Amino acid sequence: MAPSRPIPTGAPSTGTRRESIAGMASSFAASLADPSPLAQQVLARDIAELTPSEIEAENRAAASAPASYHSAGIVPYADGTTSDNVDDDDDFLDGPSSSGPVLYRRPSAIAYGSARPILGVAANGDPALSKIEKLKSREAERSLLRDNHLLPPKHASAAGPSSSGSSGAGLDGREPSFLRRVYKRVFSTRRPKDTAEEERRLQGAGVDGAAPGSEANERTALLGSAPPAPGSDASTAETGPALDEQWDAAVAAGQIHTTWQREAKTIAVYSRSLIITFLLQYSINITGIFAVSRIGKAELGAVSLSAMTATITFYAPCQGLATCLDTLCSQAYGSGHKFLVGLQLQRMCCFLLILCVPIAAIWMYSEEILVRLVPEREIAALAGLYLRILVFSMPASAVFECAKRYMQAQGLFTANSYVLFIAAPFNIFLNWLFVWKLELGFVGAPISAVITQWMMPLLLLVYIYFVDGAQCWGGFSKRIFSNWGPMIKLALPGMIMIEAEYFAFEILTLAAGRFGATELAAQSVLVTLTSTTYQIPFPMSIAASTRIANLIGAKLPDAARTCAKVATVAGFLIGGFNLFMVAAFRYQIPMLFTNDPDVIELVAKASPIVAFMQVFDGSSAVASAILRGVGRQEIGSYANLAAYYIVALPISFALGLGLDWRLPGLWAGVTVGLFLVTVAENLYLMKYNWSRAVAEAEIRNASG
Repeated sequence: MAPSRPIPTGAPSTGTRRESIAGMASSFAASLADPSPLAQQVLARDIAELTPSEIEAENRAAASAPASYHSAGIVPYADGTTSDNVDDDDDFLDGPSSSGPVLYRRPSAIAYGSARPILGVAANGDPALSKIEKLKSREAERSLLRDNHLLPPKHASAAGPSSSGSSGAGLDGREPSFLRRVYKRVFSTRRPKDTAEEERRLQGAGVDGAAPGSEANERTALLGSAPPAPGSDASTAETGPALDEQWDAAVAAGQIHTTWQREAKTIAVYSRSLIITFLLQYSINITGIFAVSRIGKAELGAVSLSAMTATITFYAPCQGLATCLDTLCSQAYGSGHKFLVGLQLQRMCCFLLILCVPIAAIWMYSEEILVRLVPEREIAALAGLYLRILVFSMPASAVFECAKRYMQAQGLFTANSYVLFIAAPFNIFLNWLFVWKLELGFVGAPISAVITQWMMPLLLLVYIYFVDGAQCWGGFSKRIFSNWGPMIKLALPGMIMIEAEYFAFEILTLAAGRFGATELAAQSVLVTLTSTTYQIPFPMSIAASTRIANLIGAKLPDAARTCAKVATVAGFLIGGFNLFMVAAFRYQIPMLFTNDPDVIELVAKASPIVAFMQVFDGSSAVASAILRGVGRQEIGSYANLAAYYIVALPISFALGLGLDWRLPGLWAGVTVGLFLVTVAENLYLMKYNWSRAVAEAEIRNASG
């Protein structure tokens, strides 16, 4: 059993014009679902072009690599052979990288720092799990077996009142308190025992050697093996092949079920570090807004306008193009040719650095462009100044965006988090230092951004050199300019979809600029507010998508459906919480940005609509994530594109410009669009056949 991967959907057709259009749509959907075939072609070409000296160098590096090189403990050589670096007792943890455990998977398709990445290309070819991660996967399997009474509880007192023949007393013999019993009854992850199911299991135990008619309880082994000694830790009672047999037999018999408590706990554990990481990354984007917001409303509006221009002209395309490395680097790493991971990094860095040149020219003359779009000359001049300084950060941003994928392909996800833990607080200090302490004013914010953007790839380079990650760098290669065609073809779908997502929201800032400095400043506050609140439901949705994909890969459709229901409820609850916060503090929140009474009043006027939008913002993020988890991300992509460009933006312009509702009208259109996305995606999921998802995953895994 392997982790679930997106499924190709459809193929191009020929013939009539209608068939041609359908074929284009089908091909576009396939590009959303599975970029891996094109990546395999790129990898095959690179391997075929390897010289004997390069192969020898890879073999030497593999032979001398530390045990931490390969995350599964197996060092692959360039000729396809492997060397096991672990003890024989740990062999059950290794195995081939394509058949790892299925209940623990990283969200490797996510590059931390996205603002609103609902659309995008899913990555394939996840790197092998580390031994620690495989142990976590084993524990996840044991937990589900315990929850279904197929393994004894981890501790003797964990059986609880639901266990047959147990009063629920603790190890000291005392009865738990009333509150303790209520807590366990509500939040315990163990399923209530089913008498009929117990009888069927009893009969099965008799066939395997247990005495027929004997009482079956939580210590009755699934395959009739001897139960562990009382009081022993169940985590060591069943390991390796024995656990595999128990797990496979239980899945085949349909005995593995889950509870909402189990799924809520799992999603919470998966998402907590993601939420922190996303908030840290986004804090780098908004620190400059806080730093200059109290200088004046013209400066506040200019920061928002320059951030919008920078995003839709460089940052979003850069992030979208770099998504191809999620697949290219992971598959190169999985092939055993570790130096090809560094080659893919060099190619994309070179391509993005070349792309910087024409975009930098646009930023240098952005004032002349923006003054034709924004009536306020002062705002356009300040935004142009911001972008001219920000030009110097473009190479660093491009390199860091690629380097994140380079590290993720090796399973080194914590490196990016370490960089953010240092860079984010330092960015706050720099803004305080330049904007206020040294009294540079408005120009201090872009200077701080440039220093922080260069600091991040340099910190990552230090981590690679001194800690881990250098094993995939084989030096600069002469083949850096080869195979660009397939790489660009693989990267374009990611760029188009992420650019479309960003552009749909950021274009509202441009529209708000038509109303004047006050509206643009208020728009800056609202965009910052909604993007910050989005950093809670979106990371949670990533965790839910990962968990659902794992359950689908484990052939547990009912458990996947339960997890989807829990995630959906969590999305609405988070949206409700955000609604309350935005509505209740509609006057206090804008005061964090500005003292201008007109801006504060305008933000408060638009806040009820923005607060109502929070419910659909969170729920649509979760629904899109569930679709990604079952390999149907193209449904969410089409729903979002249609809602934003066919419904939301026309309504926003009609209400904001046509009916002169101004800022509240712009946000009303977005709210209607998100509502339609939520309804469309949840209606699809309500009728979705979860058993079909498992069957498709089996077909895909068999053919892969």
